[in-house]
Amino acid sequence: MGTFPYRQYDGVGLAELIQTKQVKKEEVLDSAIIEIEKWNPSLRAVIHTMYDQAKRTIEKDETGTFAGVPILLKDITQEIKGEPLTSGSKAFASYKAKQDSEYVRRVRNTGAVFVGQTNVPEFALMGITEPAFHGPTRNPWNMEYTPGGSSGGSGAAVASGMVPIAGANDGGGSIRIPAAYCGLFGMKPTRGRTPAGPTHGRHWQGASVDHVLTRTVRDSAAMLDEISGYEKGNAFSVCPHPLRYMQYSQTPIESPLTIAFSTTSPLGTEVDDDCKEAVLTLMKKLEKEGHHVIEKQALVDGKALAKSYLTMYFGEVAATLYNAEEQLGKKVTRHDVEPATWLLHLMGKATSAQEFVLSLREWDKAAFQMESFFEQYDFYVTPTTAFPPAKIGELEQSKGEKMLISLVNQFGVAHLLKKVGFVDKIAETSLLRTPFTQLANLTGQPAMSVPVHMTKAGLPCGVQFMAAKGKEDRLYQLAGMLEKTKLWVDTTKNPTILNK
Repeated sequence: MGTFPYRQYDGVGLAELIQTKQVKKEEVLDSAIIEIEKWNPSLRAVIHTMYDQAKRTIEKDETGTFAGVPILLKDITQEIKGEPLTSGSKAFASYKAKQDSEYVRRVRNTGAVFVGQTNVPEFALMGITEPAFHGPTRNPWNMEYTPGGSSGGSGAAVASGMVPIAGANDGGGSIRIPAAYCGLFGMKPTRGRTPAGPTHGRHWQGASVDHVLTRTVRDSAAMLDEISGYEKGNAFSVCPHPLRYMQYSQTPIESPLTIAFSTTSPLGTEVDDDCKEAVLTLMKKLEKEGHHVIEKQALVDGKALAKSYLTMYFGEVAATLYNAEEQLGKKVTRHDVEPATWLLHLMGKATSAQEFVLSLREWDKAAFQMESFFEQYDFYVTPTTAFPPAKIGELEQSKGEKMLISLVNQFGVAHLLKKVGFVDKIAETSLLRTPFTQLANLTGQPAMSVPVHMTKAGLPCGVQFMAAKGKEDRLYQLAGMLEKTKLWVDTTKNPTILNK
């Protein structure tokens, strides 16, 4: 441990200590490095460190909300000029970013100090973080389990106390799933709230947005205050909020809320009792406090949305590997990526423009349905995930699945799989454990995971709140209130970390 209780402070707290000269920036950075070096060999959360660059940064007289606060960035889309960006794939092992992304530029302007990059599944395609290239990231609450994905490295780093804040992005739950599994707070902002450029105007057709994973609500709110706003070239924009989210996170909701909730999977698949209990316990508490709580499932076609989500995956993976030739100066082959990634690439090449456009229309249909839904309800609440964290390696493909993928990849017959209903099957099996989070991505609405439950096995379990477009302020208000309750999980008291 460093010269002061570094792990007990969030990002805003560390910035205040530095600003009031209670600690030096050097002490804070040294503490972060000590924590990373202590925990990373076991957790494999950080895949690239930037200690020398960080030490040069703190020599400058930086100002800003997070001046001097150590932060990690996610190893995909969050480009730092001159630093590696592998996206979890050996295909990009030698690639270095040509420029800062706009997200990185805005985070840098807060005065934050970049100390490294966090692990991701290959191309951020999975709800677990077990890339073949970098190896699996482990959950700080129990290292036999996954921290989730795709921002699993960031989740493990924040939950273990390496840093108070880590960059993340969310295209189908990739902020909220690690938040749920690691006992963290995770906000997915409204589509267009945070920047995507300058090399892209949208990520995953607008499904994916960038933000952070944090231990406290105020860190998330303060960062969104700093990085949100208009970006030229962005395919989407959202009306700016007149007040600061930080202020809302500390302002109680006074009037009664009307809350709809469901513990039923939109795919009609199983939901674990622990995940149901997390929602029901919280709903009882809110009802007791005078809020109107109604059990009602959102009227969207979950199976059609799941299929449309996978169609986007197919197209995006195919486009990513096609563009890789220009970035890397060589053509990517099936030997450069994981077998499942190559299969998605082949499925993308076998998908017609008509299918792709029709899938996006499913998103738009659901967006109108959900905005109508939110004319009656302030929030829609579900479990964040349908199951608690899986064990490392538990979700690896079976021998039969591996053989099928190998045959399809070798002979390029992905189009045949589409004719026999394989897309429907893969949509259900791939989203079996995480069927709730994609809805907010496809509709563009904000959603958060709050850490308010522990499973019988001693692992965190999150509850998801979704709101109408542009209503991050209301989500932060509610999260700030929940953070003060006994239900809120305190990661600084994680027995696994404390007892080691």
